[in-house]
Amino acid sequence: MLDSLTFLFEKFLLFSNFKLFQTIWQLEEKSPVRCSVFRRGDLLEVPRTLFTHYGIYLGENRVAHLMPDIMPVLTNNKQLIKPVVTNKRLILGCIYKIASVRVDSVEDFAYGAQILVNDMDMQIKCLALANEDVARRAEKLIGSIRYSLLWNNCEHFVTYCRYGTPVSRQTERFCSCLKSIIRDQRSVAITVLLGMMYTICFGLAPSTTLPTILILFTMWMAG
Repeated sequence: MLDSLTFLFEKFLLFSNFKLFQTIWQLEEKSPVRCSVFRRGDLLEVPRTLFTHYGIYLGENRVAHLMPDIMPVLTNNKQLIKPVVTNKRLILGCIYKIASVRVDSVEDFAYGAQILVNDMDMQIKCLALANEDVARRAEKLIGSIRYSLLWNNCEHFVTYCRYGTPVSRQTERFCSCLKSIIRDQRSVAITVLLGMMYTICFGLAPSTTLPTILILFTMWMAG
């Protein structure tokens, strides 16, 4: 049942991040600052279609980042896997929970977006580790890794490397918003929609109806 609940939350989080819903729960947008000089161990941050994406700069124009990607499921050809991960590959990787900490060029990591550098240092309550320690942590994690949109995403990866504690502000904002929506009496329609989404995903049965009720009750009590 726990896996079913996690699956539902992850799919709802993915759905809620489309631009139609972003203004509901995201904080005020910052103006990205382009930086042409990075130091080894810097935390890089770029906006992508659905989320803000994070990576650790390793030096020599290389960035380590945790990236969902469906391609390793479809082929073992490294030449097909190596190119920059497109948004379609990323979304399917999220759904299948397939990811790796990979190393790409700064240009491929940015995917055409502007880059924020160490912006999280001013927002998180933990002190940053020495840059060399940050880079070494990232390098040790390079390779395949289990992915979870809620519990182990790219933000968890970089915060573990830079601050020693894996956290995700995007996940926290989403959960906080979801709780406020469920508690708001005017959001009955959204609550019903959440239940319908779960039923569509898993079918109508006691094993699916009960978790739906538990989700709503738990959120109501947790607020």
